[in-house]
Amino acid sequence: MSEFVVRLGPLSVRVRRRAVAVVAVLLAVGAAVGAAAILYGEYTSTPAQALDALRGRGDVLAQVFVREVRLPRALAAVVVGAALGASGAIFQAVSGNPLGSPDIIGFTVGAATGAVTTIVLFGGTPAQVAAGALAGGSATAALVYLLARRDGGVAGPRLVLVGVGVGAVLSAVNSLLLVRSSLAAAQTAAVWLAGSLNAMSWATVTVAGGAGVLLCVLATLLSRPLGLLVMGDELAGGLGIRPQGVRAASIGVGVALVSLATAIAGPIAFVALAAPQLAGRLTRSPGPAVAPSMAMGAALVLCCDQVAQRLFAPVQLPVGVVTGSLGGAYMIWLLTREVRQRRR
Repeated sequence: MSEFVVRLGPLSVRVRRRAVAVVAVLLAVGAAVGAAAILYGEYTSTPAQALDALRGRGDVLAQVFVREVRLPRALAAVVVGAALGASGAIFQAVSGNPLGSPDIIGFTVGAATGAVTTIVLFGGTPAQVAAGALAGGSATAALVYLLARRDGGVAGPRLVLVGVGVGAVLSAVNSLLLVRSSLAAAQTAAVWLAGSLNAMSWATVTVAGGAGVLLCVLATLLSRPLGLLVMGDELAGGLGIRPQGVRAASIGVGVALVSLATAIAGPIAFVALAAPQLAGRLTRSPGPAVAPSMAMGAALVLCCDQVAQRLFAPVQLPVGVVTGSLGGAYMIWLLTREVRQRRR
């Protein structure tokens, strides 16, 4: 059998065996890359030294690198990647479009606008910049939803078109803010806009991790109604769900996820677009593969961060530069594939 049922008291969940296998493999890949991220770098530790450092024993320098620098960075990569993967799966399901990721729709740009405004106009601290990103993403989502709303509902294609337009306007606003700002503020904003996991602290990881776990659980719970939504509003309504209510709740959770990821590391392109599609191809799932998309997103960000650290070592690139480069190539491939399919 390709599926089995997990019963949790009065609840029962149908799980695809292939999806479980894909998630297990991706988790193993992520664990291996995460272990390499903790052990290797300018200061290399053996596994025994790393374990001692995690327990607060052994070499002081190893404790600093392992516990205070590398482990928070690796955990932040997992949180950011999982959040982006889940948000991408949600928005692609809601819009019914493989290009309907928060990068394309404009929610990531909106979060960036909030952060850049905080940096340029108020000289905000990292915590204030994160709050600005959350506020910007939420405000952009509300604006896009209101503009896309018609006849009491929101159609997927209209959501994408409105989001692309709003994102273009906000990109221009970001450029204007950078041009009109002081040199110091512009440099700070430019570094943030590159998307980086440098200098992650335990305070950031703890708060972001708690929020990320909660939002990812909500996203997983939405996977079944989203799967019904993909079949069309009429059929989904006949199966007992409220399509517009599910769509609104999904957009809210998706926006919170992408805003959280952007607040932690800045705008990181490509992951929200590619992770759900790669996960869907591996699982062959007919609906949104939310949990596999989380695992795929976490593995992608971990791997890209390692490439960013080691490609031109000792110079470290922002992880957003690596994901953006991969995203451009992936976008060209995706568009070419769609054109070929339409010609057949």
